[in-house]
Amino acid sequence: MPDANITKNALASSMKKLMKEKAFSKISVIDICEGCGMNRKSFYYHFKDKYDLVNWIFYMDFIGLVNTKQYQNGWDLLVSVGELFYRDQEFYRAALKIEGQNSFSEYFHESMTPIVSFFLRDICDVDEDADQEIFITFFCDAYLAAVVHWLEDGCQMRPEEFIGNLKKMILGIARQIQKEEAEAG
Repeated sequence: MPDANITKNALASSMKKLMKEKAFSKISVIDICEGCGMNRKSFYYHFKDKYDLVNWIFYMDFIGLVNTKQYQNGWDLLVSVGELFYRDQEFYRAALKIEGQNSFSEYFHESMTPIVSFFLRDICDVDEDADQEIFITFFCDAYLAAVVHWLEDGCQMRPEEFIGNLKKMILGIARQIQKEEAEAG
C-alpha cells in the first residue's frame, strides 16, 4: 500500500473513532491528527477539510463495493450500500447528520444520482431529460430520507429486508399509478 493510502487510512480511522465519541462539529483537524499521530500538514496535504475526509471514507468504501461485485440491477447495488451502512452504522449515522455545504448528505446524494439514473431506466418509462431529472431527484431524496430514518432507528431490519421493503413500496405505487391511468383512459 503506498504511503499516501497509509496516511489517509490512518486519518480515516481516527475520524471514524472520533465520530463515535462526539459530534462532528466538535471535532477539529488537530483532534483527527492527534488520534493517529499525524500532523496538520499531513492532513491538509491529503484533504481540504474534515468534510472532504468523511466523503473520502464513503468513496473508498463505496468504490470497494462497486469494484468487487457484478450487479444485475440497481436493487442489488442498493442492498450492498445498505450492507455498508449497516456494518458501520455509528459512523454513517453521524455522517448523515452533518449539515451545510460539502456535507456528507450532499455528497451521498450526488453519488447516488448515477445509480438511481441507471436503475430508473429499468423501472420507469421516462423519455424527456427534464422528466428524468425530476424522477432522479425525487428517488435520491426519498432514498436518502429512508436511509437516514433506518439508521436513526438503529437498523432494526437487515439491509436486504430494508431494501426489499423499499422495492415493494415503490413497485406497489407504480402498479397503482398504472392501474389508475388505465382506468382513466
